[in-house]
Amino acid sequence: MKIATTRDEALALDAQDPLAKARAQFKLPDDVTYLVGHSLGPPHNAALEKLNHCAADSWAKGLVGSWNSAGWFDLAAKLGGKLSGLIGAKPDEVMVTDTVSVNLFKLAASALPLTQGTRQICVDAEEFPTDQYIAQAFAELTNVTCRRVNPGEDFNALSEGGIYIKSAVNYRSGERVNMRAYEDKAQESGALILWDLSHATGVIALDMKAVGAKLATGCTYKYLNGGPGAPSFLYAEKHLLPELHTPLPGWMGHAAPFEFDGQYRPREDAARFASGTPPILSLSALEGALDAFEGLDMKALEAKSGALGDLCIARAQDIGLDVMSPREASKRGGHVSLKVENGYPVTRALHAKGFQSDFRTPDTIRFGFSPLYLRYVDVWDLMGALAEIIETKSWDAPEYHARSKVT
Repeated sequence: MKIATTRDEALALDAQDPLAKARAQFKLPDDVTYLVGHSLGPPHNAALEKLNHCAADSWAKGLVGSWNSAGWFDLAAKLGGKLSGLIGAKPDEVMVTDTVSVNLFKLAASALPLTQGTRQICVDAEEFPTDQYIAQAFAELTNVTCRRVNPGEDFNALSEGGIYIKSAVNYRSGERVNMRAYEDKAQESGALILWDLSHATGVIALDMKAVGAKLATGCTYKYLNGGPGAPSFLYAEKHLLPELHTPLPGWMGHAAPFEFDGQYRPREDAARFASGTPPILSLSALEGALDAFEGLDMKALEAKSGALGDLCIARAQDIGLDVMSPREASKRGGHVSLKVENGYPVTRALHAKGFQSDFRTPDTIRFGFSPLYLRYVDVWDLMGALAEIIETKSWDAPEYHARSKVT
């Protein structure tokens, strides 16, 4: 697709955009351009409707009977099936449950006995901190080696076996991983990869089957717009499932929970990883949020997100900014990271102009390009505002230097 070189050309791209109608399904303030790629996507109208109905009707009127009448008991597994299509998995291989942190630990404990080679858990030295913390804590509890892998040493670590925690899309740079190549290497050594799909699901076309992925987890509150603190999901390949034994068995993952059996018998599908009672209000919002993806081709979403990123990169280069993300859209996830001196106050100055984005210490500004509600003209105007802020040094106002708790 041609990259816009004027605002009018950006508007023309929007007029031809087959995904343009999806924007109206989201509730966003009129004066905000939302480019946040971390912990919270905006609410989908269906998510708010489902949440309100669950609270005001199913909970307030149906009370405990809604576990049956409103389908609460099966909701987490149902949403796992709904989400499975977005990652190229089978419905019974995906379960919505817990958090990414908890699921990484459960998968690591389940996978370790099945690995060959060195008893180790590997994680990139530049991986998202949570993934590193879980790897270290797991290693200490199980008396295995925790290996933090430096850039370029991935395949050397994989060739030694064990477990490898790896993000499909790097949280800082946006670099996309060749998952097939990693899985092929793991197959050779008997290693198992735990994929973190948090920065990939909902914005790029994933296919767990095609790449040979066995295990994964990911969040639902970024590009899936599930809401603040929305539960995570867990994927386990069907043929591997019978060999996976969760370290946190709960009655919701029991084959017959209402028999109240004192001995744990896991379900046959991914729901065996369920632990405690699921957060129904959050699940109801997620159910509505996933409606936004019904009937959509993930390749089309990936193509638009890539094109939005291409426009951002082209204008960033015109401004003279350092681009930390891959230039080629096929090698990039849904966000673009720029290295900007005084990045934090610059993001606050952008916020004051209505452009909300991420800051990652020490000097990274990150723009998340969700294809469902962002327009080409939004990106054009964003980069114009960024150029003006840097040129005029308006970012150097005292109020923009004061750090918020969440950046």
